[in-house]
Amino acid sequence: MSASHSAIYEGHVVHQRLAPRRHRLRYALFQMVLDLDELPSLDRRLRCFSHDRLNLFSFFDRDHGDGRDGPLRGYVEETLLEAGIALNGGAIRLLCMPRMLGYVFNPLSIYWCHRADGRLAALLYEVNNTFGQRHSYLIPVDPDAHGTVRQTCDKAFHVSPFMDLSMTYDFVVTPPGASLSTAVNGRTREGAPMITANFRGLRHDLTDARLMRDFFAFPLMTLKVVAGIHWEALKLLAKGLRLKPAPATPDRPLSVIANRHETIKQSA
Repeated sequence: MSASHSAIYEGHVVHQRLAPRRHRLRYALFQMVLDLDELPSLDRRLRCFSHDRLNLFSFFDRDHGDGRDGPLRGYVEETLLEAGIALNGGAIRLLCMPRMLGYVFNPLSIYWCHRADGRLAALLYEVNNTFGQRHSYLIPVDPDAHGTVRQTCDKAFHVSPFMDLSMTYDFVVTPPGASLSTAVNGRTREGAPMITANFRGLRHDLTDARLMRDFFAFPLMTLKVVAGIHWEALKLLAKGLRLKPAPATPDRPLSVIANRHETIKQSA
């Protein structure tokens, strides 16, 4: 494994609707874990990947956060300070898809936010919908956490036109390592399961050779994600689901969830 914390994770997404109609899809994709402090060196080292400029693969800070110009790290640090969390220079690592040929859509991006001593301080879940809107959920992590993190919050942001806001999200996330997994399970406020979405991927070093392999192994991946969302929506309509009225957008683009975390410590 290279010294770089940034890496490629190749795997599959499995998405299941459990109510009111069952519906399942599975597709292959890759995501990157990008250490925000490593972006300048990645830009210099790689021919196929660029930071804040177009390339075969690229990462633009303005594709995330509040869309501001300038380093994404500043936005994340300010966001955590709203919750009373100071990273003091600790690492921030983001799981997302990069732009491919200048285009990207990330339904969910996850930030691992670390304190200066390396301990995980919080997870920031950034959600985009296909209507051009974005909302984030910031959930602190037990400072003594190791291994898998389980967190819960109430849904506050309109994502699917087939579901309303009366849901609770349960997140189950493993940290980046030789493998990585993220799961989002949606349930009614009474506890009935409604939807699950999970990604499992294996780590590969972020190199030009791997990027070229993935360009052909996952052709037009970022375009296919959006096309797939709309294609599956047509299938759901054919199964008899009806569109729900879109609720008002939240007053603020951030939900800070206090003291709603649980961790599973890995055995030695």
